[in-house]
Amino acid sequence: MEEIGYGRVRSRRGELASGHRDHGGGGWTFSIRSRQWPVALLSRLTGFGVHRVFPRQNIANQDLAEELKRARWVRVLAGRGNELTRDGFTTVWQAAGKGLEFVQVLLPDAELGPESWLARREAEMRRIDLGLSLGLLTEQVRVNADYVREVARQHDSVSLRFYDLPNLHRVVITDNVAYLTIYRQAEHGRNSPCLLAHRPGLMYDYASLLFTTAWEHSRPAA
Repeated sequence: MEEIGYGRVRSRRGELASGHRDHGGGGWTFSIRSRQWPVALLSRLTGFGVHRVFPRQNIANQDLAEELKRARWVRVLAGRGNELTRDGFTTVWQAAGKGLEFVQVLLPDAELGPESWLARREAEMRRIDLGLSLGLLTEQVRVNADYVREVARQHDSVSLRFYDLPNLHRVVITDNVAYLTIYRQAEHGRNSPCLLAHRPGLMYDYASLLFTTAWEHSRPAA
């Protein structure tokens, strides 16, 4: 990099920021994918099973939607659950009671008041999001829980439970893969990094352990 003139460096930074490269169509997509192979190689050598690292959770959503179409079963631990009501999960709810063996959903317990871990997460988010009024996060969780509760009412294969634990991750697991978002303290979950882990692998097992532990310490939806 030191051998390149300052103007060229500045130009390359502009290209990277705008998502354009000098090599024609598809170059930027290739660049993103090419940067994933060292992760995959290291993962294979160490047994961690991390296939990709998405810098933000929302970038992983399209990839996740495709994996959900192939799933035999699905487990979700979410900090808010907005994605459960969006297009990416449409195939899950359509397949519930048909192709899918089961769907298990964990959401924060919105009925525990100001001492809950959900209330602490809301206080944390309100410091960076001026539009997040007091009680709004809790209300959003309730709305999303009502959505899943209605689906569960129609399909016995869908289960909903509530947890009161530190809000540190989003976990979506299928019989093949796990998407693990590691929440940053001062960022919404959608802007936090997301790992894609394949089964078998240590990271897939870790994501499964996170979900199982939360499930065992949760309460069923009424």
